[in-house]
Amino acid sequence: MDVPVTAEPAEPAVPPATAEPAEPAVPPAPGEEQYLALAFVNSTIALPGGQFIDFLGTPETASRWLAERGLAPLDAGLREMCTAQLRSLREQIRALFASRVTALAALPAALSAVNDAMTKVPTASLLQWDEKTGPYRAAPHPTTQIVDHALATLAANAADLLTGPDAERLTACGSPPCTRYLLRHGRRHWCSTRCGDRARAARAYARRTRPGASG
Repeated sequence: MDVPVTAEPAEPAVPPATAEPAEPAVPPAPGEEQYLALAFVNSTIALPGGQFIDFLGTPETASRWLAERGLAPLDAGLREMCTAQLRSLREQIRALFASRVTALAALPAALSAVNDAMTKVPTASLLQWDEKTGPYRAAPHPTTQIVDHALATLAANAADLLTGPDAERLTACGSPPCTRYLLRHGRRHWCSTRCGDRARAARAYARRTRPGASG
């Protein structure tokens, strides 16, 4: 005789411990749609609680970031070496933006990095020679050439921003821990409504907790 089996209640699904938190939707900072260099330096985002988002953190995410901005095909085949070059230039441009905003002298290494990126791109495909078919023109390494052109475009755009009329509007977001840059409109020093709300809340809290403040 068969014994009826009572089904045990299903346990609630538990996400794996290694699952990464979903990335919050962060709107572009003012000026990003006008200047690729702003979007570039803002491709790493500091979040409350010591968390960071880096859209150039892996070859896959870097490829997507470049492709979304028309700087490379999605199947460009980036490797970590190329991705590291992107992150390095990003930090050098960020240093130049910080120097401009704080009216301090630019670091020579940052200037060299931007100028090198703009001048290392070949103006023409190189002459190659195949043993069977003879001479032909081609890039020495297609993926490397794609990355070099992306670096040159981003570096030139940063130079245009720093030397153009919009440089006076360049500022850093005034809501810690955010580290994004933006083009200021009026007195606004925040890159997003979220950062503005956080800054206002911090000021209100500081007033309430100031010694001598009424309860």
